[in-house]
Amino acid sequence: METVAEPMSPMTYERTYGGNRAFHNFFNDFSHIQDPNLRRRLALSEIDKIPFGLYHVRAVLVAGIGFFLDSYDIFAINLVTTLLGVVFWSGAPSDAIHGYGGGNGVLPTSVSQALKTSTSAGIVIGQVVFGWLADKYGRRKMYGVELGIILVSTLSCCLVAASQAVSFTGLMTFWRVMMGIGIGGDYPLSSVITSEFAPTRWRGAMMAAVFSMQGIGQLCAAIVGLIVTASFGDIFRNAPGLAHCDYDCQTAADRCWRIIIGVGAVPAVFALYYRITIPETPRYTFEVAKDVEKAAADIKAYMASQSEGEVDEIRQARMKKVASPALAIPSASWGDACEYFLQWKNAKVLVGTTLSWFFLDFAFYGIGLNNSAILQAIGYGGGDTLHDMLHNGAVGTIILVVAGSLPGYWTSIFLIDTIGRKPLQILGFFILTIIFGVLGFRYYQLSKGALLALYVIANYFFNFGPNTTTFIIPGECYPTRYRSTGHGISAAMGKVGAIVAQVISIPLLKKGAPPNCKDHECAQWIDKLMQIYALFMLLGLLVSFLVPETKGYTLEELAGERPTSYNSGRNGSITEEPKKWWNPFCGGRPAGFMYPRSAQGGFGSGGRLGIMTSPVLAAQNADSRKRRLWGRSRQNKHSGKSDSTSSTTNIAGTEMDETIGAAAIPPRWGAGWGRIERGEPPLGMENIRLHDVGHLLVN
Repeated sequence: METVAEPMSPMTYERTYGGNRAFHNFFNDFSHIQDPNLRRRLALSEIDKIPFGLYHVRAVLVAGIGFFLDSYDIFAINLVTTLLGVVFWSGAPSDAIHGYGGGNGVLPTSVSQALKTSTSAGIVIGQVVFGWLADKYGRRKMYGVELGIILVSTLSCCLVAASQAVSFTGLMTFWRVMMGIGIGGDYPLSSVITSEFAPTRWRGAMMAAVFSMQGIGQLCAAIVGLIVTASFGDIFRNAPGLAHCDYDCQTAADRCWRIIIGVGAVPAVFALYYRITIPETPRYTFEVAKDVEKAAADIKAYMASQSEGEVDEIRQARMKKVASPALAIPSASWGDACEYFLQWKNAKVLVGTTLSWFFLDFAFYGIGLNNSAILQAIGYGGGDTLHDMLHNGAVGTIILVVAGSLPGYWTSIFLIDTIGRKPLQILGFFILTIIFGVLGFRYYQLSKGALLALYVIANYFFNFGPNTTTFIIPGECYPTRYRSTGHGISAAMGKVGAIVAQVISIPLLKKGAPPNCKDHECAQWIDKLMQIYALFMLLGLLVSFLVPETKGYTLEELAGERPTSYNSGRNGSITEEPKKWWNPFCGGRPAGFMYPRSAQGGFGSGGRLGIMTSPVLAAQNADSRKRRLWGRSRQNKHSGKSDSTSSTTNIAGTEMDETIGAAAIPPRWGAGWGRIERGEPPLGMENIRLHDVGHLLVN
């Protein structure tokens, strides 16, 4: 049995500012409790056990906007590069002037590489920098900054034009790097904020749902490209090829690529309000900032469009004096970081999350960023006119996304908390190794239908596997003080893999291609590229054994804290599973659809109230229960049925809530409130007032 330290001196706490319909401010639910350590355990327990509801759906949508933009901007470049070649590099080589034209409507290889890798380079910078800044200065402060960078950069890309003074390639590359920095910052921030607000039972599903917005972004990029192609269809049909695009055709193409890029910024505008009004995550406030007064003042100032909040220095110093001894949590520092990551049990996790993401993105973005070439090789990228080329490329992308990517994302959402992260990652790498092996060694013996089927299956297992799990695991397995940094480093290694893939794949796809080639003739080395992808998938499978299984564990347990009775039976803290590093199905705790239901049963059952709950919140819950009970009584009376069962079931809870709500002052310290016991059964209502708060949260 552990005992929470009694407060050093009586304190009065005020409610903090911040919060909206997408992100609830859990700190306020326990602002009346004086001991900060007890308040931390209660608040985090409430987050871990809260039933899934509409609140979580809104949070997923707001956090997923960044990944929508990420995928939209990255995959839209496939359509844009074709249009840019027509606009700026048309005409014969003799027509070249000031670095433009002379490409017969085809974008030079060096320019294509620069545009495609520039975003990935910016993402690497943004992931590392914003990951560290989120741990240093807080998640909330950085969340609106990176979205603002994305908006400005996207709109600037739409306005780039060629001139003799400024290179179009240089200016476009610069803004795509800036866009990448903003997109990169969204990776650690959205992952960490979602994981720190999510209930343990559905944490993986919520993070997978956020990440699945990538699939929606891919689909929307192709749909927008299809719409603008149809809008200018009459003009594009008059162009028999890329090299035969007249003035009207070039003007239409110039408008098309600007529209395609600009549409990607529209969803970000709707998410901006929620991004700038979210509260700081309770885990960061308690475990890193350790300064409740300053956090409350800063949130209030931010809501009032002020740069920094003002606090009472005496009150702030007094709060720190109370919180520091009670919150026995290490503070972030270079020394602590070295000590933490130099331990092999922690270092191997970092190695596993970084290398698995590197090997994955090498193949995932190598195919994704060259979708047009892949589709052309299997017969879905060519055409007799410019309209047919653009139309077939967009339709082929839609086929791949709808048939493979989206089902893979959605399957992950439903099963990742039930099956686990590690099994899905290892199984996905294994199947992808086989698929790319078949493509690499039997490519020219396969029919176009077989090639398309294998690409669809590969897209499915990318997303129902390592593409989703490599994003989720780093957002869970590190302690709060290094969670965002660890995720940023892992994600940055993935984008390094994407850059390496572009450096290797583009020259290989162009190598040996004869002029005016079609279909297979334009990608004579594509089989060698598939063999390289198969090797990297095999390496990803091997390093995946280094990552832990995180399903069913609270973030505090994954960080090394011992489980307490505050979360017993409500967040998967049931029994310790035997661990075997070689068995991917061994580890974790029941979660998702395998989650053990409480004695009261039912999906979403289990209240958020205990005897230490705020009287205001308790009174609101009591009124809500009375209304539900009254409604059922009227319904049963109208139908002639007895409501004795409902009354018996709910009367005890209702009376208890009314008693709590009527109390102006909650029970004081000294009645067993600081005691933490483990492994004992829940207590009956007759003893509820005299036992510790840990048992009171067990249903």
